[in-house]
Amino acid sequence: MTTSGVHERSVAVVGMSCRLPGANSPDQLWELLRRGVDATSETPAQRYDAPALRATGPGGLAGSRAGYVDGIADFDADFFAMSTAEATALDPQQRLLLMCAWEAFEDSGLVPARLRGSRTGVFVGNSRADFLETALQRGLSSATATQLGNVRSLLSARLSHFFDLRGPSVVVDTACSSALTAVHQAVQSLRSGEIPVAVVAGVNLPLRPDEAAMMSHAGAMSADGRSRFGSAEADGHAPADAVAVVVLKPLETALADGDRVRAVIAGSAVGNDGRSSDSVLNPSLDGQLDVLRWAYRDARVEPSAVDFVEAHGSGSPLLDPLELTALGEVMGTSRSPRQPLLVGSVKSNLGHAEAAGGLVGLIKAALCLEHRQVPPSLHAGLPRTDVDWTGLSIPRALTDIPARAIAGVSAQGSSALNAHVVLRSAEPAPRTPDDGTRWPLVLSARTPEALAELTRAYAEHLAGPGTAFPVRDLCRSAALRRTRFEHQAVAIGATHRELVQSLTTGSTPELDRFLGAESVDRGGLFGPGPNVPLPTYPWQARRCWPGEEPAGDDPAEWLLGKHARTGFDEDSALADIGIDSLAKLQLLVELQQRTGHEVDPEQLAALRTVGQLHAWARELMEVSR
Repeated sequence: MTTSGVHERSVAVVGMSCRLPGANSPDQLWELLRRGVDATSETPAQRYDAPALRATGPGGLAGSRAGYVDGIADFDADFFAMSTAEATALDPQQRLLLMCAWEAFEDSGLVPARLRGSRTGVFVGNSRADFLETALQRGLSSATATQLGNVRSLLSARLSHFFDLRGPSVVVDTACSSALTAVHQAVQSLRSGEIPVAVVAGVNLPLRPDEAAMMSHAGAMSADGRSRFGSAEADGHAPADAVAVVVLKPLETALADGDRVRAVIAGSAVGNDGRSSDSVLNPSLDGQLDVLRWAYRDARVEPSAVDFVEAHGSGSPLLDPLELTALGEVMGTSRSPRQPLLVGSVKSNLGHAEAAGGLVGLIKAALCLEHRQVPPSLHAGLPRTDVDWTGLSIPRALTDIPARAIAGVSAQGSSALNAHVVLRSAEPAPRTPDDGTRWPLVLSARTPEALAELTRAYAEHLAGPGTAFPVRDLCRSAALRRTRFEHQAVAIGATHRELVQSLTTGSTPELDRFLGAESVDRGGLFGPGPNVPLPTYPWQARRCWPGEEPAGDDPAEWLLGKHARTGFDEDSALADIGIDSLAKLQLLVELQQRTGHEVDPEQLAALRTVGQLHAWARELMEVSR
């Protein structure tokens, strides 16, 4: 299984990030799973009045509980060179995706600037545009040019544009198998040599009750918001927020580059049920059997060798028996009774992330392989009586798996498109023990406030999980695997404790030579070695949501605060801070609304600096009084 042929076909998962109910990082997700936490909650009133919609008939909701991410309106607009107005008008799916993509690149150790202009591909699984649909439902007056930025194709295009990635950039919609299908497409593109790196994402933010009402009418929604996968008491699922991102590279390239390989994708397959079921919406056992067999054939893995499967596992009385039957027929046979196939579902913890669900499952499976454990599946209750459980087991407690384990991840869409991905444990990276050499730890951020937060995060990391890694590897990763920003700090030490002490005492002449000077041969200083985990960028996020913008007393400051993309002073050119012709058009409309007077567009177009805008706005306000 470790032949060069297998290596040539294998794809490495080198970076992961997420925003999930109860978990804003993969580490937080693992802690939640390990402790068996149910992260679902009652629907926030800011989404919609779920209790008022509770009903069993058309237009009603079966339940009011689901999985929700905190702070979906929070965004670091300055980091992404956006004005407050741009950020506020942008679908939060795009905003969260931008931040998660940056975190995934940091986790991978791939500096985004080094990918500029490359043929890196972007594949995003998504089936919702609730933010756009809500705006358009206000009437045709809301169908402005601004909303063009919220069409679903922009989910992938926004990432490609911001990071300047020139490869394929696609949104995949196969309903609940979208994100895992996107993984399959990325794997094929990497294997063919079309792209050197892939960013794969899944994003799902249910902001409206429409789809939940349809699913409730179809009998697919859980009355209490719990997904009871494999249970005789299963009555459906609850939807969940999710943003998940992984970065993929060919395994051989990742190993040669010293990347941190978090899991290995050995194979994958997708397939439609065709006419093997009596309706396009009804699942097919034959279709699931086909995809499972194709995936393990592609991975060159014997199905009976699989240790764990992260199932689609929605808690559906219709889907669960078919899925478990297919897994038992393909992978549950020829197994020792003492080593059944473990089958779990992250939906029992978080709810059903719909189009993003398959990628959430892949991240969970990768974490299981890293930690060599499978967490319990919740709400399993009494086993279904219409399933042959021979060779299958739903874990009820944290269960150990081998160091070199194999896992599968499944997803099924109402589009009748099934997907399955086969993962292997990564080989542990070699580590060279520290020898007493003092190494520089260089940190940087876009603002002094972010740098202060990052310094605190590094101090906590070095005193906690970072102690598992050599000081040289930590310092090398910080110096070579992270973006260098204008605000910088440096620590130096031979041990983790010394680095923490140096971080708290500040810079010295001995340390200053490591700051800013790009002429320093940092690669030669540290020598080769693996990328290791470090804290991610500390976002300086603020709330951006339509209708919540403060009016302010000074119209010029209010308008500049909404539209300026950078800091400015009185002499700043409007064009240099992001006040382009479209922004001026928006300013014209907003000023007319605030003053009640017609504004001469030619006068506004003639303004060139912030100072001129201030003087013109003050004069306009005086006239309006």
